[in-house]
Amino acid sequence: MLHRVAVTGIGVLAPNGNNVSTFWNNIVNGVSVVGPVTRFDASLFRTRFANELQNYNPSEYLDKADIKRTDLFTQYALIASDAAIKDAGFDFSKMNPFDVGVIWGSGQGGMDTFEEQVTEYAKGNGQPRFSPFFVPKLIANMASGMISIRHGYMGINYTTVSACATSNTAIMDAFNYIRLGKAKIIVTGGSEAPITPASMGGFSSMKAMSARNEDPASASRPFDVERDGFVMGEGAGALILEEWDHAVQRGAKIYGEVAGAAMTADAYHMTATHPEGAGAIQAMKLALQEAQLTISDVHYLNPHATSTPVGDISETKAIGALLGSGSNTLNISATKSITGHLLGAAGAIEAIITLLAIRDGVIPPTINTTVIDPEIPGNLNIVTKEARNANVKVAMSNTFGFGGHNGTVVFKAV
Repeated sequence: MLHRVAVTGIGVLAPNGNNVSTFWNNIVNGVSVVGPVTRFDASLFRTRFANELQNYNPSEYLDKADIKRTDLFTQYALIASDAAIKDAGFDFSKMNPFDVGVIWGSGQGGMDTFEEQVTEYAKGNGQPRFSPFFVPKLIANMASGMISIRHGYMGINYTTVSACATSNTAIMDAFNYIRLGKAKIIVTGGSEAPITPASMGGFSSMKAMSARNEDPASASRPFDVERDGFVMGEGAGALILEEWDHAVQRGAKIYGEVAGAAMTADAYHMTATHPEGAGAIQAMKLALQEAQLTISDVHYLNPHATSTPVGDISETKAIGALLGSGSNTLNISATKSITGHLLGAAGAIEAIITLLAIRDGVIPPTINTTVIDPEIPGNLNIVTKEARNANVKVAMSNTFGFGGHNGTVVFKAV
């Protein structure tokens, strides 16, 4: 027997909000905080701006020992997951710790730690010295490990990596483990801390990021005819997935039901999406099929839509092909226009946006988009400029990653 899966807690640490309330208010109102990079001197880079966390002070959330022994991506994971766990209102004194797991995602892991330590080594002071925390801070699975250590969760525990599809993969895995009866509760989501010289430099060199340095506030402009690449973001999103009957019996607040999820591969190119969105179409089809729904049942889609010239076209072609001819009630908005692209954490915060759209009946706007690219199919109902009220009973979220990874998750209202 397959079990139903509920979402009973959420937590966010994002550039435009260090908690769910602030984050969601800024998403609905299209408030972005893109600006010049402050972490390091980016003056020689092609792209010199990013969506950094605002007023981030880890000592407000973590003790000195945890700060010293963790990379930023793990700190972000701990903070967001703490918030989600608190939101879910667990009483673990009554639970078997082996019934609670953690499946987390990070595309890059401890990039900041790696750069810092290797740079120190390269200085060549006569004795190669590495911190004893170098490897534990660097490895991508440490976020899931630290969450379990912090809370005593002894069930399933691992990390997914599928580039920018990473946290959708984590959510999907958590969904399937609970459905199969292998866990009661799983903390899932993703975190990323990619605003570093090497990460920014690499994406900048491949011209994946926008170079709109004279006007960074309008740089992330999905679907717009003048888009020129994504804007780097950082942070974390956490969700508590719980077996439905368990959630109901304990009187949990339920944000929505995970109704279906699917992954496919483009098998096409290292970094480019399939030009016709072949893998994306199949991922959406399979996720809806598992949810026993069709695209006509979906009221809101949060697309991957990073604001890249190629990626936005292939995804919208896939959505347009799935919709077919005739009228539709599907609202589409690309919230990376507000948050920037959080790489491995993108799917988690966009899943949360999707759930909050269901809860509040609000479609967030796509900001900065003024003239929609004529190559984008005309049958798409893209919400721009301002949020729109709508009765959202079914919503879905897409994430795609380098390597051809496609991930779609479908949520239903309670």
